[in-house]
Amino acid sequence: MTLLPGAVPSPLTGKVVTPGDNRYPLLRSTYTTVGRPAAVVLPESAADIAAALRLARERGLPVAVRSGGHGLAGRATNHGGLVIDLGAMRRVDVLDRATGLVRVEAGARWAAVARALAPHGLAISSGDHGNVGVGGLATGGGVGWFVRHYGLTVDRIRAVEVVLADGSAVRADPSNEPDLFWAMRGAGAGTGIAVAFEIEAIELRAVGLAQFAVDVDPRGSVLRRWAAAMADAPGELTTAVVLASRGSSTSAFITAVVASDSPRVIRAGLEPLLDLGESPGGQAHVVPYPALVPADHLHPNTGQMPATTTNGLLTDMTPDAARAIVAAASGPGAAMVQMRSVGGAVNDTDPSATAYAHRHQRTLVIATAFPPGGRRSLEAAWKGIAPHTDGAYVNFESNPDETAFRRAYPGATGDRVTAIRERYDPDRVLRPWAV
Repeated sequence: MTLLPGAVPSPLTGKVVTPGDNRYPLLRSTYTTVGRPAAVVLPESAADIAAALRLARERGLPVAVRSGGHGLAGRATNHGGLVIDLGAMRRVDVLDRATGLVRVEAGARWAAVARALAPHGLAISSGDHGNVGVGGLATGGGVGWFVRHYGLTVDRIRAVEVVLADGSAVRADPSNEPDLFWAMRGAGAGTGIAVAFEIEAIELRAVGLAQFAVDVDPRGSVLRRWAAAMADAPGELTTAVVLASRGSSTSAFITAVVASDSPRVIRAGLEPLLDLGESPGGQAHVVPYPALVPADHLHPNTGQMPATTTNGLLTDMTPDAARAIVAAASGPGAAMVQMRSVGGAVNDTDPSATAYAHRHQRTLVIATAFPPGGRRSLEAAWKGIAPHTDGAYVNFESNPDETAFRRAYPGATGDRVTAIRERYDPDRVLRPWAV
């Protein structure tokens, strides 16, 4: 289907990008997936989003919605359909400095959010890359650099402005559209199009940052000590671990963030990690929070990282789980394996409070395969880890099929997500995929 400029509805004049437009190469794709949409719409308001949905309905075009475009499933683009790109909707406003309440539009990217909030001494735990879009992360969960202190991003959302599949605009909060509000915090993709969020930021001007590497043995005893240390660590400490194998040796590269600028709190936070290796080395620095999601992360997404990713949550780092993780990172056709500490404030929230129900696990394990490997090589690396997992996080899944859906939304949570999506989008306008 070709969209002729003269046929574009007047509210969208100048906001529709088609293949002949010189902007199209920078808007057609996501970070992982090259798309060939019939058109990309750049709305500037909820009314523009509604007009884009009407246009897609009239032309019989499938719809994809994009905030930043890092989504690993590639669903923020398509082939022959309409992409609603929220990138022009990126305002960040402090509504109430005393309570930390801020309004963030869904098309903003987290580097810009951190930069806008820094002069106010406020911060939101918001992923680990500045180019990630607010909408995708804040509707899926939000495992950020101080997640154990702050909780998930969804745990601090107080209201969501949403455009529904029929084009109507609503405010979802505990009193208005409470079921929609519940679903938009963890299962927003395919439920509604988030326009803006009211989020409770916290007072945080700077954080403690340390980075170091330790050797990893095949049995994974270092991973078990890391997990044990994190189980006992203060909530201010959050860590991310990347496993890298070279020849017969495997190393764990650890980034530790302490949600405080107090030297005393930073020392206490890092202390549990000091016995992980013979000499972990590294040095702690106090850095402004925007340094963790810097503006130099910002770039167009052109399919430059064609990776395939899956993940799982661990309640306990058992000896078998630790060995399986090391094997996945070091064996033939090894995947890149990362681990993120969760628990802490994440687990203080009732599992039924949001559509993100995983409130007892302590570790998120993520595996990624790059070309020439693909899904098959990822599956081969992941098969040893899978039996030890207990649930999954929707934002780190490249193949969100029915099985992945049930891992992300187990039991009654998945049933409720499905029922709410059917109520608000019975024609499946916002989820042309299978689940």
